[in-house]
Amino acid sequence: MAPHHLPFYLAPGSGTDTLMVVMGVFLIGAVLWVGTLYWKLHSLPERMAHKSQKLQFELVAVLGLISLFTHMHIFWVAGLLLALIDLPDFGTPLRSIAGSVEKIADATPSADAREIQPEAAAAPSPSDKPGPAKEREHSHA
Repeated sequence: MAPHHLPFYLAPGSGTDTLMVVMGVFLIGAVLWVGTLYWKLHSLPERMAHKSQKLQFELVAVLGLISLFTHMHIFWVAGLLLALIDLPDFGTPLRSIAGSVEKIADATPSADAREIQPEAAAAPSPSDKPGPAKEREHSHA
C-alpha cells in the first residue's frame, strides 16, 4: 500500500532481492577467504622448513599431510616444532669418515710399513715384560 515507506533492504514485490544477491556473493567470498587462510595456516610448517632448507623437510611435510587427513592437531604441532628446530647434520661427517676408511682399507702397504713390521716382531711381547703383577711376585718371594 505504501511501498515508498519501506526500508531499502526489503525486496520489492516484483524484482530481484538485491540484499540477498549481495549477501550470497559475500558468503562465497568469505568461504573462499577462510579456506585459503586455513590452507596457508596448515602449510605453515612445511613452508618454514622449505625456506630454511631443513634436513627434516620431508618429515614435516608428511606430518602435515597426516594432520590434514586425520584431523589430529598433534601431528601439525609436531611438524611445526620440527620446522623450528635445527637438527645437526650427522650424514656429511659420517660419509666423510666412511670414505676415508675405504681409502685406508684399499691402500697397499708402503715400504715404511714393511720396515716397521720386522721391528715390531723383534720387540718383546707384553707377557715377557715385567709388569706390576710380576714385580709384586718378585717382591714377596
